[in-house]
Amino acid sequence: MEVTVNEDETEPAVKPRFTENLAIMSIDALREYIDSLEQEIKRVEQEIEIKRSAREGAESVFKK
Repeated sequence: MEVTVNEDETEPAVKPRFTENLAIMSIDALREYIDSLEQEIKRVEQEIEIKRSAREGAESVFKK
């Protein structure tokens, strides 16, 4: 995965690496690729939830 930092933003711009040529992959390899993508989606969703909870906590402190 390539990570670059945008000049205008403080967060890095992430460019995920995807398999470019799916046509050369076997059915089993494609299924494994799907499984790995699904695992990555779950990992990202967990990180989003962690950050959302942290944001809510911070917002609740500053609203008082």
